[in-house]
Amino acid sequence: MHYSRSYFNLLLLVSSLSLFWSCSTKKDETTPSTTDDLSVYQKIYGASSVTVEGDFVVIKTTGLPDHKSPYYQGTQWSTQYEAYNGTNTSFAQNPNKIASFSYTFKIPKNPKAATTNQATSLGAIGVSLNGVPFYNQYAGPNNQALTSEINSFDQYNGHPQQQGAYHYHFEPLSITSAKGKEALIGFLLDGFPVYGPRENGALVQESSLDAFHGHIHATAEYPNGIYHYHMTSTSPYLNGNGYYGTPGTVTQ
Repeated sequence: MHYSRSYFNLLLLVSSLSLFWSCSTKKDETTPSTTDDLSVYQKIYGASSVTVEGDFVVIKTTGLPDHKSPYYQGTQWSTQYEAYNGTNTSFAQNPNKIASFSYTFKIPKNPKAATTNQATSLGAIGVSLNGVPFYNQYAGPNNQALTSEINSFDQYNGHPQQQGAYHYHFEPLSITSAKGKEALIGFLLDGFPVYGPRENGALVQESSLDAFHGHIHATAEYPNGIYHYHMTSTSPYLNGNGYYGTPGTVTQ
């Protein structure tokens, strides 16, 4: 069968137009979707911004606690200074002072259980509702226990490290005092939420938590159920043998 040159030219024109239309209407996958529900992440009232980039929620904070602290003494925020008035009779203030940072937490928008679980590292492993980072259960390299470092925690259970990065290893008392011991208090880098030390009217028992210090069931924010971590008063306090999901990133 033979076709004229004009027929082939027509086919070429139709093919070219189809390719152009396909390319011009393809969604830019790097553009945040306007239908993304950020309501649960907007509970992070200490964030300067909460946005979506592809498969990640991006949370920006300064890391400055919204409550007073003895560690504000001698800083530009000295009006936030408050002498220690907690219950630890062994409190010993460390020599560091609170500083401001430009944290960017990038966490999975749709967190999933990891195939291979990663250990948490020193430094920020998540973000609390007031924008202050969470740290893991260790005081330093080689998995040093928090035994003595606990005595430097202020009346809200936080303290700054050498560069001035204020953080919580323990329950952030300013948040749970305001919102309740069962409340959502933040997120880890793997995108899974962190809740306080009580659940269903009772203290959470370590025996009810898995090796990562969490479990799965419905919460106020996730009525269909989700894996979530709990803060407790005994080690590992927040996180056990690493992240349950695959962590995103944090820069400061």
